[in-house]
Amino acid sequence: MVSILPQEQSGAAQERSSIAAEHTSGYATHDVTNQPPPLSPYDASEDTALLEGLRREGAAWAEEDIRRLGLRAGSVEAQEWGEQANRHEPELRTHDRYGHRVDEVEFHPSWHSLMRVAVAEGLAAAPWADERPGAHVARTAGGLTWGHTEAGHGCPTSMTYAAVPVLRRQPELAKIYEPLLTSREYEPGLRVPTDKRGLLAGMGMTEKQGGSDVRTNTTTATPTAEPGVYTLRGHKWFTSAPMCDVFLVLAQAPGGLSCFLVPRVLPDGTRNTFRIQRLKDKLGNRSNASSEPEFDRTVAWLVGPEGRGVKTIIEMVNCTRLDCVMSSATLMRKTLVEAGHHVRHRSAFGARLVDQPLMRNVLADLALESEAATTLTLRLAGAADRVVRGDDAQGTEAAFRRIATAVGKYWVTKRGPAFTAEALECLGGNGYVEDSGMPRHYREAPLLSIWEGSGNVNALDVLRALTREPATAEALFCELSLARGADVRLDAAVTRLKGLLATGSEAGARRLVEQMALTLQASLLVRHAPAPVSDAFCATRLGGDWGHSFGTLPEAADVDAILGRALPGGE
Repeated sequence: MVSILPQEQSGAAQERSSIAAEHTSGYATHDVTNQPPPLSPYDASEDTALLEGLRREGAAWAEEDIRRLGLRAGSVEAQEWGEQANRHEPELRTHDRYGHRVDEVEFHPSWHSLMRVAVAEGLAAAPWADERPGAHVARTAGGLTWGHTEAGHGCPTSMTYAAVPVLRRQPELAKIYEPLLTSREYEPGLRVPTDKRGLLAGMGMTEKQGGSDVRTNTTTATPTAEPGVYTLRGHKWFTSAPMCDVFLVLAQAPGGLSCFLVPRVLPDGTRNTFRIQRLKDKLGNRSNASSEPEFDRTVAWLVGPEGRGVKTIIEMVNCTRLDCVMSSATLMRKTLVEAGHHVRHRSAFGARLVDQPLMRNVLADLALESEAATTLTLRLAGAADRVVRGDDAQGTEAAFRRIATAVGKYWVTKRGPAFTAEALECLGGNGYVEDSGMPRHYREAPLLSIWEGSGNVNALDVLRALTREPATAEALFCELSLARGADVRLDAAVTRLKGLLATGSEAGARRLVEQMALTLQASLLVRHAPAPVSDAFCATRLGGDWGHSFGTLPEAADVDAILGRALPGGE
């Protein structure tokens, strides 16, 4: 080997330094042009449909907070948190260095930053402790806004929100845990729950052999000598956020399938048996740990009567289904904003993409879908708020909430993957590259139609509601009647829907629920959106003047007006 001394390389070093200088100051072969600047910072709350819905559904008082949260969600820092939390996935640590079983999951600091803001902003269970009308609407609007950062951390906040009404079935447990679940303090780490300033809740329902068919669960619950206290033995197949403090779990008690509260740490400070077998290697939602826990003499407290587990936990399902609709609507809006930003700054064939008629058609079609999803989400949140606050003397909102949440869960989440794929395509090859962020959104989209029951489960649930609870159909048609006479295509769709209800069958459930969703969305837009938006939606989704993909709006659609409303900051 020949050693080259510094003085011996002066000529070559000068040449290399010159080349290095070229690379640091620019590109020797080309200049970088026709690429969009970074989107961040931007205002994630700059969404007319969102803000109008917030006011309409009784939470105008929260607008300042939502706008402040929108600026934070679109900040460079928060967007980086989302990217980092997905790049550095949670890691399972089953044992400590000495061989003790610990069953802990470690998260990147960015995950904790996201969670800290979400909890502080009331996106977990805080609305249950907020006496202001519209508190649940404000939370949903906050989710539609803060969700622009990252989707995975919405799972524990959603489950925590949904746990409170279930725990209220057991007042002595609610008295202990509800003040901590509704806290705005995020305090990670496994400790005695009552020693913490704030708690998170998860749920464990599905098992290997049954999935959504939870009545086939094999986990057993054995009563102890202490009233209301049981020990569990069995497993769960898909339990997300295993580092939550408490879990609502279904298990077979002597009286049948029942609901239980399972803390990770017992009141005496010992670890409850909650053996995490592994973390799921998922398509998307990578920042969120989803696990397979095993129970073995795991201590649990009964929630609700024995044998009424499904009925007890159903309120949790209603809440988390609403959050599935919210998260899909958020994903639509986020990817529309990304696509709109790209096409404003990218040119092809002599013109900006945003000025080209076909691209404008695609964007306007996506904008219609996004506004319909957001408007329906906030209407569902308004119904939930009025029901849980007791502002529903006639029960109409409860019946509407029952049917419309299942309908919205089926349809809005089903539209998410196709929508996200089309938004990604607006970026072309740039959108297919991981650092654009679009692949992460695309992988996330299918989850929301699977979580809390896949499409078939929700479609069949709608049929079940129509059959067993006739008031739900009455409430739906009462809602639709508020737009009667405003659009002939909508009136015709309501008539068709009545015919489908009269002849509906299980095999046709998806078609029925799709028609219900589109008719409901159209009625809301006819009542609350500008004419160009509602007219284009009714013409395409109800009137048949549409193709089989996005970007097939009719020539008569007022694309300029639709885009002027949808794209933040104007064109």
